[in-house]
Amino acid sequence: MTPDTVTVDTTDTLVIREVFGCTVQGEGPSCGRRCSFIRLGGCNLTCGWCDTPETWDAGRFDLRQTLTRTPVAEIVTRALEGDPGMVVITGGEPLLHQRKDGWRSLLGALILAGTEIEVETNGTQEPEEHTARWVTRFNVSPKLAHAGDPADKRIRPGALYALHDTHKAVFKFVCRNTADVHEVQAFTAAYGIPPGLVWVMPEGTDTATISTRLGEIADPAIAAGFNLSTRLHVHAWGDEKGR
Repeated sequence: MTPDTVTVDTTDTLVIREVFGCTVQGEGPSCGRRCSFIRLGGCNLTCGWCDTPETWDAGRFDLRQTLTRTPVAEIVTRALEGDPGMVVITGGEPLLHQRKDGWRSLLGALILAGTEIEVETNGTQEPEEHTARWVTRFNVSPKLAHAGDPADKRIRPGALYALHDTHKAVFKFVCRNTADVHEVQAFTAAYGIPPGLVWVMPEGTDTATISTRLGEIADPAIAAGFNLSTRLHVHAWGDEKGR
């Protein structure tokens, strides 16, 4: 598949935090696959446990220092170093950028390079037509109550349905305990998300915490028909950034 309606202009720019890899996808159905990451700036949520607040939290960080407007050509060259085969676009919330020329050029350039594209999204933004067409998989991570934002901010039914309707979406939920898994059950039932498309993952930024929480959520997640994910990159490199 090639972009047939958009001219790729690698002089376009996007605001990014970092590009890193080769590494591996640490979560969800592609866990363990070699990939590179493109981390974009900006988010519409304020999760209390966010592990990348430097992409959006102007109260704690000088975003003029943590984020950089970068040419797409430079982003793509860096992301394709080491021939990763898959590029994960994350954030922040990357779909906030999808109406920008730089977004179209980024996706188009990656497709022309023959790489798969995964997008990590919080599920509050509907994919544009070109986004839905060019992205290989959407890793949709709706936030549960423990994230801290009110429900009407973190849950947007129209966006959830639109992402599901691409037939490219899986749904990943960060859980701390059994009660969170039960919240995922209620959520997925309410929005018609099949259990087989759901991955449940422990919240944590160190191996000890992840292992403890994984032990609590594993049995109820499996009983609910969900898939289970760890955070492989944390087990390998701890909380080190850019890995």
